[in-house]
Amino acid sequence: MKKLVVLALFLLLTCIHIPVMAQSPSPAAQGTGYQEVDSYRVERMVDGKQVVHLFYNQNCGDCLKTIPYLQEFEKTHPDVIFRYYDIREDNSYRQLLAVFSQEYGIDFSPVPVLFTGDVVLTGYREISGGLEDALYSPDVVTAGTTSPVAEPLQINRGRGLTIPLVISAALVDGINPCAFSVLIFLLITIMALDTRRKMVYIGSLFILAVFTFYFLSGLGLFTVIQSAGISRGMSLIAAIIALLFGAVSIIDGVRGKPSQLLSIPESKKAIIDRYVKKISLPGALVLGVLVGMFELPCTGGIYLAIVSLLSNRMSIVDGIPYLLVYNLFFVLPMIVILAVVAFGIPVERLDQLRTEKRAVIRILMGLVMILLGIMLLLEFI
Repeated sequence: MKKLVVLALFLLLTCIHIPVMAQSPSPAAQGTGYQEVDSYRVERMVDGKQVVHLFYNQNCGDCLKTIPYLQEFEKTHPDVIFRYYDIREDNSYRQLLAVFSQEYGIDFSPVPVLFTGDVVLTGYREISGGLEDALYSPDVVTAGTTSPVAEPLQINRGRGLTIPLVISAALVDGINPCAFSVLIFLLITIMALDTRRKMVYIGSLFILAVFTFYFLSGLGLFTVIQSAGISRGMSLIAAIIALLFGAVSIIDGVRGKPSQLLSIPESKKAIIDRYVKKISLPGALVLGVLVGMFELPCTGGIYLAIVSLLSNRMSIVDGIPYLLVYNLFFVLPMIVILAVVAFGIPVERLDQLRTEKRAVIRILMGLVMILLGIMLLLEFI
């Protein structure tokens, strides 16, 4: 594991020096393309020319590919006005994006998102594949200059799969054997020493601590990736780790024997056992944080891939709801376990079920990690 961490850090430092940043549009470089926001309105035509509005974030992977494409497109289309808005650098641009989203009737706009006429395009593939049709298709209506559109045409080639993908990955990650084993051991210990009500209190605090630790860890990683402008470099590292961990997880499942790479280290299990045996309400919070830290080798592959995928597609502010959703569904299986035990299902039966299904869970986790790794690699195409 230590060698893997050293390798990941080496790759990260190497990627920082790779010139992955596209040149961001600037007032000097783009002339009329630079937009000073003095009023929040949707302009679709100016002086008889159609206007293309691109909202982006300099640190998202798709944006780094979209900006150069539009700059080249702009050179060969003098009949179109291009305007660029970096929502990370200017709060007024984020407010303007909210105005566009409301007028075009969309609930959420991951960047890069392009508005022109009655068309909304999101992501590099949609923008590069659909901009020409959006501008010159006879079916696209561009009459008027500032009025809202009733039913905007949206070309969607898969970016809407983000939420289902996040939920599915979180549920698979949430049934990992590491956290389950600690929670079940904790519940067995409490049931032997105290009341069922106290078991619910302590179990709830444990789950809350795990949720908080994972959410803050993901938010911190998201912030570092975006602030340092290394989303593409980190995506490559995350893809490699996801593919490696995925392959190891599948092998473990087939062999029926977990490897040290995807397990809580033996040296840390003694620390966890000590807190379990001396459990209290404050101790449950500490135990949840410790488990969150120590089980990262078990669950980190999926979470790292999800955070990297989100950092490529949206800003930190837009990513927070996704992180909340992920972590809510991540702890949902633990909440279910606590609930069924509270209603009388024997903890030992759940422990037996966990042991019987361990191999299947390992294989399922491995498949999800490999899928996420492939998706991250596709971000570079």
